[in-house]
Amino acid sequence: MGAATQTKPRRRSMGKLWRRRIGLGLTYLTLATLSVIFLIPLLWLFTSSLMPLSQIGKWPPQWIPNPVQWGNYTKALKFWHFGRSFRNTTIITVFSMIGELTSCTLVAYGFARLRFPGRDTLFIVLLSTMMLPFAVRMVPMYIGFSKLGWINTFLPLIVPTFFGNPFYVFLLRQFFLTIPDELVDAARIDGASEFNIWARIILPLSGPAIIVVAIFSFQAAWNDFIGPLLYLNDERLHTLALGLYTFTAMPGQGSLYNQLMAASVLMVLPMLIVFAIFQRYFVQGVTLSGLKG
Repeated sequence: MGAATQTKPRRRSMGKLWRRRIGLGLTYLTLATLSVIFLIPLLWLFTSSLMPLSQIGKWPPQWIPNPVQWGNYTKALKFWHFGRSFRNTTIITVFSMIGELTSCTLVAYGFARLRFPGRDTLFIVLLSTMMLPFAVRMVPMYIGFSKLGWINTFLPLIVPTFFGNPFYVFLLRQFFLTIPDELVDAARIDGASEFNIWARIILPLSGPAIIVVAIFSFQAAWNDFIGPLLYLNDERLHTLALGLYTFTAMPGQGSLYNQLMAASVLMVLPMLIVFAIFQRYFVQGVTLSGLKG
């Protein structure tokens, strides 16, 4: 009787263990399948950049280039000032990241740690600006920048980033609220100014959230097409997005899909490298900053 009563809980625990393992196995299998599905377009982009033009339109699709044509990259670069466009895009991206990281962390610190009348109302107003699409602001901003004489310069693409981004402010504020109040109060008792608290306590403890904002800012500036299309009429100032569009508009180039895919790989590659390097911090920052469901 005693042995029978002991085996029943053991069987129940073993059953729960196996159900849990089967559930985890199905979860991992589903995630792996979805990952492969999402990677198929990227795989096709890379393989088609190495194919002869005759192999791209085949059905069923041919996934392995035969022969491999690395010359597609050199041919694509001949019709596209890649080095100049890469330099312009890098300048805009770097200064945009500096502007957004500086302004958004300062504004987020104010909303998270400073107490002043109307703080919550101002924060709601700030978040409400996210509902204004760029198409609504496009014409007034162009008129304003043209009166300032900033057309055909990088200033319209860089200067607004030093005035903050509502989404990044929200993300950083949510993270700053998770930092213990005791650390900030102790610094104030020791006589630290708000700027020193922001620079020496908040920022060092907010690495994951700052990396998330940096990745978002990098991606937005690197892929931006509408902004450069509006403000940069001089071909010497074109970014990679405009250069890729110009490549497709060249006579006879739009149908050369293998060279077009090669140019696209060159544009996408820096973003993939950045995300691969900071992926761990990106996931951690999103998890801890209030974006989870």
